[in-house]
Amino acid sequence: MADRPDEIVLSRHRDLNGRQWHPWVRRGLLGIVAVPIVLGLANVFGQRQSAASTSAPAATLSVNAPSRVRGGLLYTASFTVRAHAELKKATLILDPGWIDGMQVNSINPQPVDEASRQGRMVLDLGHVPAGRLVRYWIEFQVNPTTVGRRRQNVELDDGGTKILIARRTLTVYP
Repeated sequence: MADRPDEIVLSRHRDLNGRQWHPWVRRGLLGIVAVPIVLGLANVFGQRQSAASTSAPAATLSVNAPSRVRGGLLYTASFTVRAHAELKKATLILDPGWIDGMQVNSINPQPVDEASRQGRMVLDLGHVPAGRLVRYWIEFQVNPTTVGRRRQNVELDDGGTKILIARRTLTVYP
């Protein structure tokens, strides 16, 4: 039989006798590779923005930022203050969870003043007349070694008077 090369056994190499389970091994390995991709598409590992809004008689604060992120991710958080009453010295105070393990790339527009108070980032927004809306965007990057869950509350003050607190948490995946 000169049709086939030496050392080839047709029942094994062509007909795959004894290897009916091999396609299932390949499918299983492909499934293991596909699982993280499908979970990422389902936003299990983060990046999709989530909005939270809190109201008080003097103002409404909306925070739009991801609640789940991965190390190395670049993202933008927006903070919107709608004044129902005049705010003479509106101030946003961000918990340490906004900064620890993060890089702050930019704040737009620039606040009137920036400071730190007991490890919290303080952004002075200045005077906000009643009925006005102010919006700030902060661009972050998650440090690749940051992992875990952290509190990211945002407090809105008028001078020394606390107006409201928007409560949220952030989960950082490796």
